[in-house]
Amino acid sequence: MTFSIVAVDREKGDIGVAVSSKFISVGSVVPWVKVGVGAVATQAWANVKFGPILLYLLENRYTPKQAVELVLSSDPKREHRQIGVVSAKGEAYAYTGASCIPYAGHIVGDGFAVQGNILAGEEVVESMAKAFENTKGELVDKLLAALKAGDSAGGDKRGKQSAAIIVLRPCGGYGGCLEGVDKYVDLRVDDHPDPVNELIRLFEIWELTILEREDPSDVYSLSEVAQNIQLALKKLGYYRGEVDGVLNNDVLKALELWMGINNFENKIRSDSRIWGSVYRFLMKQAGLSTS
Repeated sequence: MTFSIVAVDREKGDIGVAVSSKFISVGSVVPWVKVGVGAVATQAWANVKFGPILLYLLENRYTPKQAVELVLSSDPKREHRQIGVVSAKGEAYAYTGASCIPYAGHIVGDGFAVQGNILAGEEVVESMAKAFENTKGELVDKLLAALKAGDSAGGDKRGKQSAAIIVLRPCGGYGGCLEGVDKYVDLRVDDHPDPVNELIRLFEIWELTILEREDPSDVYSLSEVAQNIQLALKKLGYYRGEVDGVLNNDVLKALELWMGINNFENKIRSDSRIWGSVYRFLMKQAGLSTS
C-alpha cells in the first residue's frame, strides 16, 4: 500500500526517507531515521517496532541485510512485510515478502533502496530509482524527485492520501548545532487528494524560510534597493518614515522586524545585503515588482 525510498548522502552525512501511500498519515508509520546511523522504511503489513530495532542493530555494527534477517527470523508474518534499510555508510538492503499484495518489489542501488507494494506496476520502483540516480542536488532534492517519479508512474494503485519526507543532517536542524537538532527537513501530508505535490509545495515554503542553501551570488545590496524596501515595508505597516531611498536605522529595524515575523530570522545578514529569495518574497507580499 506504499512506495518509499531510503537513501544517504555519505559526503554531507544526510540520511532520509520519502514515502507516499493510500493510507492515513503514512509518515507516522513507515519512516525511521537516526543521524549517523541509517534510515528504515517498514511497510506493507508494517511492524512499527522494526524501525527502532533496526536502527539499534545498525548502530551496533549489523549490516542492513543482517539486521533485516534478524528481525524477520522470528516473525510469523514475515512474508507480509516489506522493509528498506540504508546505513550511514551507504550499505542498502530491501526485503519484499512473498505475500505482499502485487505489484510488490524493490530495487537496491548505491546508497539507496526503493520499495513498494500494491503498486500500479514495476515501473513505479523503476522510475523512482532512475529519478534518484539522475537528479542533481542535495539528498532532499533526489528523494523528492524519486517520490514524484513514482507518483507519476502510477504509485499506489488504490489511489492517493498521504506523503512524508524526513532528512537528517548533523547540526542541520533549525537553530544549528544544538544537541539533538538534526532535522534538516521534516514534513508530512497526512490526508490530501494529491499528497506528493502538496509535499513538494510545503518543501518549497520550508526551503524559503528554513534552509540556508541560497546561491551565494543571489543577493542584493540593501543600499541599492533601499527605496523598494521602504515602500514595501510601509505598505505592510512596518515602516512609517519617508520613502527616499536612504538606508537609515529605522529602515533596518523595520526590515529586521518583518523578517522575524515572517520566520526569516535565520536569514538576516550582517553585511548590508539581503538574500534574493527574501527580497523577492518581501516585494511579492507587498504587491510590488522587483524590477
